[in-house]
Amino acid sequence: MERKKKELPTTLTKAEEQVMQAVWHLGKGFAGDIAAAVEEPKPAYRTVLTEIRILEQKGFVGHKKYNGNNQYYPLVSKEAYSGKMLGSLVQNYFDASYASLVSYFVNGDAVGEEELATLSRIIEEKRRSQEKGKEDKQ
Repeated sequence: MERKKKELPTTLTKAEEQVMQAVWHLGKGFAGDIAAAVEEPKPAYRTVLTEIRILEQKGFVGHKKYNGNNQYYPLVSKEAYSGKMLGSLVQNYFDASYASLVSYFVNGDAVGEEELATLSRIIEEKRRSQEKGKEDKQ
């Protein structure tokens, strides 16, 4: 039986994402830890608690109880969510073409000479890795 790829939960609002970034940064933490780790502009503590509850309902965050206090931890990795969001961006704004996405940045002023060199190295390493993989299969 073919294994179905697990669907990620829905997307996050800006406020939810702000709190989720703090959870990802901490790895795990109590509400006070998370509230302290949220970047400026910091929402009120009660707002952070509300966002944590929403993140739990959406399936992004889980918790364990310790002496009556909840310690929260991510259920969705930052990498998995980033991949979903990037895929959606490419699908909706770049005609489902990663080449169009890269072209947009490379042809604009957003990417400097050093980053272009880094991108070239990454692409070349990926190309070599794929060629090696093909050779290993033969």
